[in-house]
Amino acid sequence: MDDTEQEQIDEMKAWWAEYGRYVIAGVVIAVALIIGFNLYKSNKLEAQIAASDLFETLAIHVSDGDLEDAESVASQLASNYADTAYAAQSRLAMARLYMDQNRDQDAADALRELLEMRGNGALKNIGRVRLARILLYQDKPQDVLDLLAGQENEAFAGLYAEARGDAHAALGQIAEADEAYREAMQDSTGAVSAGLVQMKLLD
Repeated sequence: MDDTEQEQIDEMKAWWAEYGRYVIAGVVIAVALIIGFNLYKSNKLEAQIAASDLFETLAIHVSDGDLEDAESVASQLASNYADTAYAAQSRLAMARLYMDQNRDQDAADALRELLEMRGNGALKNIGRVRLARILLYQDKPQDVLDLLAGQENEAFAGLYAEARGDAHAALGQIAEADEAYREAMQDSTGAVSAGLVQMKLLD
């Protein structure tokens, strides 16, 4: 071994003596992060599966009109799986069940809970439309206008416009109703019944 090789070995030993513990610590941290991330993914997947199973059970109770058991399952979803889409979907399901049993205020409350959740934008748009219809049923047209104020979504624009038209009509605001119905008639998504809106417009 020549002097140059010995010098390189000595330099490596010196470097390892000074920085080796940092390298080891870095490796340990990296491994811990990988393990932690994998555990997080695994736990999240397990939570999604459990929430899915609960929602299937809820759907059966809703279909059977079993309010007490449905409320129990929906409560579990809200408490234990609040960050999943299944918890949001459960509010839609419960609103339907409440309306089937003529409990319109409970249905409205369930939909308002949905609107207060984080995320779930598409489901919130559905919930907002359904809540608007319940508010109209409850003869609360101004609440409908307040609910839909500033809401802009291309896929739901026609449905929002129709609901605003109904609210304006109920308030006797004919010009505003006419404008809203004409906006609803321009919907290209197929969500709005053009024939029904045309009847409202003519009326």
